[in-house]
Formats: sequence, structure tokens, C-alpha cells
Amino acid sequence: MDLNNSAQSGATQPQGQPQAQALPQADQTISVTQTVPVQNVVVPAQQPTSQTQANADKSEYLTQLHDSILSANIPQLVMVSISYALVMRSSDIHIEPLENHVRIRYRVDGVLMPIVEYPTNLHPAVVSRIKIMSNLKIDEQRIPQDGRADVTTKDGREMDLRVSTLPTVNGEKVVMRLQDKSRKIPDLPELGISGISLRHMEDALKLPNGIIINTGPTGSGKTTTLYSCLQRVNKIDVNILTIEDPVEIQIDGLNQSQVHHDIDYNFATGMRAALRQDPDIMMVGEIRDRETADTAIEASLTGHLVFSTLHTNSAVESLTRLTNMGIPPYLLSSSLELIIAQRLVRKLCDHCKKPAATNPELLEVVKKAMEKLHAEGEIDPKLVEGMQFYEATGCQKCNNIGYFGRIGLYEVFRMNNSIRKLLYDNASTLDILDQSQKDGMVTLEQAGIIKALQGITSLDEVYRVARKEE
Repeated sequence: MDLNNSAQSGATQPQGQPQAQALPQADQTISVTQTVPVQNVVVPAQQPTSQTQANADKSEYLTQLHDSILSANIPQLVMVSISYALVMRSSDIHIEPLENHVRIRYRVDGVLMPIVEYPTNLHPAVVSRIKIMSNLKIDEQRIPQDGRADVTTKDGREMDLRVSTLPTVNGEKVVMRLQDKSRKIPDLPELGISGISLRHMEDALKLPNGIIINTGPTGSGKTTTLYSCLQRVNKIDVNILTIEDPVEIQIDGLNQSQVHHDIDYNFATGMRAALRQDPDIMMVGEIRDRETADTAIEASLTGHLVFSTLHTNSAVESLTRLTNMGIPPYLLSSSLELIIAQRLVRKLCDHCKKPAATNPELLEVVKKAMEKLHAEGEIDPKLVEGMQFYEATGCQKCNNIGYFGRIGLYEVFRMNNSIRKLLYDNASTLDILDQSQKDGMVTLEQAGIIKALQGITSLDEVYRVARKEE
């Protein structure tokens, strides 16, 4: 699908007079009475040369959205929504039918932002248009559907559009995830990993065998981190196989396979097949059950380096999760090498952040957390003594949000003999956590506080994603 000419397709004209409503959007006001001719919907080939031009471009997209709603031009409404999302650096587009209207929201830097609303009588045509784009069944509205579409922008960027529909009481909700196929995979330091956490990860990547697990909630950047690790070990003399659901980014040099649950091609069967392909390194999308865990352990014990993900709240809790799956502690201690827990926080805008006064109670929580930090060289001691944090204010460059971009918080748990002994003795999670911190592990809370003291993010963002230690 080409964004250059898709918007010029014939408009669908549902019955009724549509009324568009633009939501408040960062110093931008759109007049409903403005008349703007339908134009090709394209993404700018290069970044605007000034902030004024950037704001003008965003205002133009909002105006086009308004006009497409008022004229009931459904193809243009869909394509401008996608184009504007790319300009706004959005990762997901949410089209949500409510009782009296339908709203479009973008997820920008992990937070949903309202963009525009349109009347409910346009929604069936909008959903049908998106279903046609992604090869879904137009006449099936009772069950969820998943599809995908390829989008090419004017400057040659290839985008992968993942589409999901869900029936609700007010109609079908649509979520479109945007993936830039041409984007570069960041290296580990660019993701926000530093200090002892980076050293532990680099040491683990040099191992000939073992299991490296990445854990965190959906949307925390686990896949990007694993891709970054695979980029480091992606060399001409190794055979790397991945079993994913889905394959988000295709990387040259990797043999990537996508599971299909409807034909019983899942992670466990995929890994067993991959073991017959003479691999050196393997990645399995997620350890969901005992069968997949057993296969991953078998692969690590037979001389393979295995990467995978798990859904737990912290690195240490992954041990409990795997034990609950039925994995004996002696197998965990002999195969598991590294567990990474991560979250994403928004970065403060460098142009408008300012020093913030910190609540005394919160300051005590911060000091208590930093007292348990036993990793040397993680942060300048002067920053800890000063305890100066920063807050978001908002300016034109960040759309009056106060944040621009995201960075990762990482908790890297390295297996060692002290931890192995605790596992053999069936020690509690708290005992293992205490020992790992004595060995230098930086927790998610501590990693967030360090970045807040460095002025990269705010304490509000840190405690939005990380738990306070008791």
C-alpha cells in the first residue's frame, strides 16, 4: 500500500451529516469551517528545518483529518491517520467506538494521546477500509481478527502495519501497530544499559551456552533488547535461529521463523525443529509453558546459547516463575546465566526541563533505595549527595508534553555460585534478591533514580513503572 496515492481512492459516503471534533493538541487549533483540498497523504522526506515548520506540518495533518471527516472521505481519513501517526512518532493507533462517538488515540512514548473524534455512522466504513487493507474478513464482526499490511512512504520507508480488531458493545475496536522495517536496531548502550549491568550482559553474550531471559510487561522493549543482543553475536561463523510470534523486524544473517498456532506450530515444536538445524544460537519468543522451558534447558545443556522472554515483574521473580512451571532448581542453576528485567520511561525534554522540589517523604524513599546500591561507579557521588531531580514543563519542541523519546531501565541478574547455593537450599525470593544486590545488581528502582538524578527522566516516570522497595 502506497501512502502517495491511497488517499485519492474513492470516498465512501455513509448516511448522515458527520460532525468532526478535534481534541486539544499542543498549541494547535483547527477551524471546522476551513476548507482544504484533498491532497496526497505523504510523510515528509526529511525532518523540518525549524520547529515552526514542524508545527505547521502537524497542523496540516490535523486539518486534513478534519476535512476527511466532514466530507466522509473514508480512504483519506484512514491514510491521514496513519501518516500523522508516523510524524508523531506513534507506535500504535487506537480507533475506539464509544457510546456517542468514535475516538482516535495515538500511543506516543508509551502514553495514549487523544487526537480526534468522529461520529459513529462513519465507523463501519472505517473498519471495512482497514480490513480491506489488511486482508481481513469484512463481513465477520463477531470475533477478533488479526492481519497486517505493508505501507511505503514517499521517502521510501517501508512500514509494517499490524492490525487487530476486537468486537465491543459499541462496535469493533481497531488497533494498528506501526513497525518501521528500515529502522536501525540500537546497540545496548543506546538503549540505556550502562555500568555493571552492561558488563554482565557483555560477559553473558560471550558464553558458548546457557539461557539469557528478558522479562517485563508487554510494550517494555524486550524484543528490541533481544534483537540488540543478537546483533552483537550475529557473525559469519555462527548459525542463529529464531522462533518468534510474530517476526517484528527482519535482520540480515538471522534465520527467523514465525509460529502458527492454528497448525500446532508453536514455540516448543519450533525449538525442537531448530535443534535439528545445527544452530549455535537460538531465540524463542517466549517461555509460556513447561514444554518450552524444558526444550530451552535441553538446548542450553547441549551447547547452545538460548535467548527468550518471560512475563514477570522483576528479574529475581523469574526464578519463582520457572520453579512454579516445574523446573527443578538444579537445572535452573546449571543452565540459567542471565535474567534481564526492563521498563521504558519517557525522557525529559532537554529544552524545557527544570529543577524540581522533591516531597520529603519521597526523598526518604529514594535515599533508602540508594543505600542498598553496592555497585561502584554507577553514578557520580556528588549527584547522590545533592539529590536534585527535574520535572517536565512543556514547550513547542515537545508539543507541550515535557517529554520526548524513551529510554530503558534495566535490572540485570547474573547467576553466580552464591545464588546457585541459595537455589539448592530453596531460599526465598527475598533472600536471593538481597544476595544479588550485595553482588552489585542494580534494581529497576535504583536504575530509574540514577537516570532521574542525571536529569534524563523524572521521579514521576520512575515510579510509574518501578515498584518502591519496602
